[in-house]
Amino acid sequence: MWTRTAVLLPLILACAGVAAQPSQSPARQQELVRMVRQDCGSCHGMHLTGGLGPPLTSAALVNQSVQSMAATIFHGRPGTPMPPWRDFLTEAEAQWIAEQLSVGFPPLPSRPLP
Repeated sequence: MWTRTAVLLPLILACAGVAAQPSQSPARQQELVRMVRQDCGSCHGMHLTGGLGPPLTSAALVNQSVQSMAATIFHGRPGTPMPPWRDFLTEAEAQWIAEQLSVGFPPLPSRPLP
């Protein structure tokens, strides 16, 4: 019994730590959407359908793992024009962006009418 508890407790705590990670606030999500649409769009196309860089549509990324995409966003790709974004993002934010790209990136928030 004690052995089982000793094995399961760290696993339970690790899972609780993952679950306790805060998600991106709605305001930060909008900033990330704007950043991806504008900064990433300068290479990957303003509609993320490709340009200098490959397309970032959900259809184009269907065989890419979210973990791999998050690592590429955070660390860049050495030897390619893909820069690391770690100076501007946390790893959790890179993960959120990769998750959004895998399901279809949200559009820019609409501007309020004057």
